[in-house]
Amino acid sequence: MTTSTDHPTPSFDFVVMANRLPVDRDDSQDPPAWKTSPGGLVTGVAPVMQERTGAWVGWAGAVDAEFEPFDLDGMHLVPVPLSGKEFERYYEGFSNATLWPLYHDVIVHPEYHRTWWDAYVRVNERFARRAAEIAAPDATVWVHDYQLQLVPQMLRDLRPDLAIGFFNHIPFPAWEIFAQLPWRAQITRGMLGADLIGFQRPADAANFRRAVRIGLGRPTKDTAIAVQDESGAHSHTSHARSFPISIDATSLDELARSERIIARAAEIRRELGDPEVLLLGVDRLDYTKGIRHRIKAFGELLDDGAIKPGEATLVQIATPSRERIDQYRKIRHDVEQSVGRINGEHSTLDHQAVHYFHHSYPRDEMAAYYLAADVMLVTALRDGMNLVAKEYVACRTDDDGALVLSEFTGAAEQLTQAVMVNPYDITGLKAKILSAVRMPPAERSRRMKAMRRKLRTDDVRTWSRNFLGTLDDLADTRRSATVPALQPPVSAPERIDISPLTRAKQLLVALDFDGVVAPLQDDPTTSAPLPESAQAIRRLLALPATDVGYISGRNLAVLRDLSQAPGEALLIGSHGLETDFSALSDSSPAVFHAPLTPEEEASLAQLDEALERIRANTPAGGTGELRIERKPLGRTAHTRGVSSDRAAYFNAQLEALASQMPQLRSITGHDMVEFAARMETKGDGLNRMIEATGATAVLFMGDDTTDEDAFASLALSPLPSLAIKVGDADTAAPLRIAGPEAAAAVLARLARERAAALGSALGELTREDSAPES
Repeated sequence: MTTSTDHPTPSFDFVVMANRLPVDRDDSQDPPAWKTSPGGLVTGVAPVMQERTGAWVGWAGAVDAEFEPFDLDGMHLVPVPLSGKEFERYYEGFSNATLWPLYHDVIVHPEYHRTWWDAYVRVNERFARRAAEIAAPDATVWVHDYQLQLVPQMLRDLRPDLAIGFFNHIPFPAWEIFAQLPWRAQITRGMLGADLIGFQRPADAANFRRAVRIGLGRPTKDTAIAVQDESGAHSHTSHARSFPISIDATSLDELARSERIIARAAEIRRELGDPEVLLLGVDRLDYTKGIRHRIKAFGELLDDGAIKPGEATLVQIATPSRERIDQYRKIRHDVEQSVGRINGEHSTLDHQAVHYFHHSYPRDEMAAYYLAADVMLVTALRDGMNLVAKEYVACRTDDDGALVLSEFTGAAEQLTQAVMVNPYDITGLKAKILSAVRMPPAERSRRMKAMRRKLRTDDVRTWSRNFLGTLDDLADTRRSATVPALQPPVSAPERIDISPLTRAKQLLVALDFDGVVAPLQDDPTTSAPLPESAQAIRRLLALPATDVGYISGRNLAVLRDLSQAPGEALLIGSHGLETDFSALSDSSPAVFHAPLTPEEEASLAQLDEALERIRANTPAGGTGELRIERKPLGRTAHTRGVSSDRAAYFNAQLEALASQMPQLRSITGHDMVEFAARMETKGDGLNRMIEATGATAVLFMGDDTTDEDAFASLALSPLPSLAIKVGDADTAAPLRIAGPEAAAAVLARLARERAAALGSALGELTREDSAPES
């Protein structure tokens, strides 16, 4: 922490921002006192706050009240005030009656009100200003959750020096749902202000990238998104990736092993009448949690006689939540009515079928309930993660117990040994609950041991370390790179300064093929170099100390045939995964990719089926067909030459497929979407080519989104270089030319002027050798 005499506000190297501060105010004391309300987020970031001199910015929980910053339990807390009207419109309104239902697959219908949106913008601005005031130069700011989605870009506008991370704790919806939001573009741009945007699941990150591509018309490359500022210039590269959150599993395990928790767990079972099987549900009272579905399923199991009265008891703990919102009052009414009916029909004097508790419990009591329960029911209809499922597993110190887990939770992707359910399928849900109740002890133990091993390696501290470590790396890369404008003007080939290349000791000319050497064709199998380009390349290859190489998305075999320079030019195919440097020496054979793993083969087989379905369902009308190019490690779907109506259909289907198959990496380029089980970049390939040739100067020309990695790589290289964009798309290259004809002119001029320069240098050496000694 630093303090300036001119700026008395202390500054911090690490700032956490969330809607709420991790504290509660106890007004019963005199004077009122603050107490920590620990949660998973505090556990994950507290060690970092202590290491990096951190502060936490958030609302203190009281409306129409302002508090000065204060310190508590080793944290510096910076309250942000909210008025009663702002709380109603920003928090209860836009955050929880607009975004929450929208992001949870419209389980209830979202409401859209401009006054709510205005309050959301105003509060986000207040948070951003407060963080900007206290963040030290080059500090790291970590913004959390859907209430503050505009803050990252607002912060970048105020403080471009900051490393900004954003983590979305709830799901991010598919484009077809997100598109309903009237302010979808503003939300997307707001999140893109971050260097790193984290999501719970790969599918959520893929949904966000798809929203960027469709909603903003911006290309994405794997997880990377090039972000423009208001002038259209390149601002930074944002990455959207998954970082599944976890819990402090070690401390929960230790707590559950303590004698007092073990004793309390035994006491809980006695208080409930010592049922043979104790089932437990623990949720915030929310319509997304599937509480009504699990109670209905349990009630029908009793109605059917599949579970006998007295055999099993269900305990449902429902923490009060947002009770001023109509939908939350309705779910409370429905749940209480269902519990009353079941108890009325199935309870006895000695046994109550359902115990319903509508209040929250402290951490110790929850650990005792987890330890007491034989079966945990997590039946959320949609959930970003669901930490309750992980807490139950962490407390099962005897490696026993069964977890029934909704497949629509993020936790389902980590706790794969749980009993998976579709909570909308009541018949299936009943069957899975019954299988958990009757599961043999050996199977329970096998499943629980596997889940507990997973939690030991993926805890909340690992999550925060992974996210912040990635953010630090991305911010360092951004600060060290000087990236030109996205829209450099078109240059005439004769006006480009190529003098650094003409006299280079060892020159590398690296070229994309399609769109640079060869004009783009509706049928890519007919591509061929322009005669002028082919002639210029032959002349360059004939010069001493001059290498020419192709770096293409084409597979190596096709690139060899189409380039018309086998054995002479260096070849890199499949975006860097395949290499043929045999032109350098006979001892440099073609190097192909490592064999596919069984998992990769299965993913590509699934991809082939999906692509064939898309092609088979081509709508009537229009012209052109989806063309699938098979590559060793992936497939490319081409829409070049397809009529606009059909192309729109294909593109929508391919975008959806990219979000449905997050295990495959995808690139969107000119009239194509490429899927790959494994992927390198053209920047990687260019660096490998530079190293192999020993180049002292480099020319690279590319036309596609996939070439941007090579442009960025050259921007960081100490070598004299020219990076030239061919065509009119956005670019990080400093120079732009009109098309393949202009590229041919640049190559012809370079061949001519380098030949002259090399000839002049050779003549000077000859004269020096023949001069008499003095």
